[in-house]
Amino acid sequence: MMIQFFACSTCRVSMIDGGGDAAGWSIFFLLLVILSILSGIGFFMVRIAQRQKQHFDPTLSDDYVNPSVRS
Repeated sequence: MMIQFFACSTCRVSMIDGGGDAAGWSIFFLLLVILSILSGIGFFMVRIAQRQKQHFDPTLSDDYVNPSVRS
């Protein structure tokens, strides 16, 4: 009986009537939203790295100086 106070109206009605899986489908939907956002971020990170590698100009990079070698 206490679950009725914590659930949204869609989940509460489906729990009272018996059957229905609104809570499960809402969790699945939110999982899909989160995964699509994370895959979009990953795609853009990979794309930026590829473009940076493709348009790399070695004349603009700093020379590496080994810190253990003292002059």
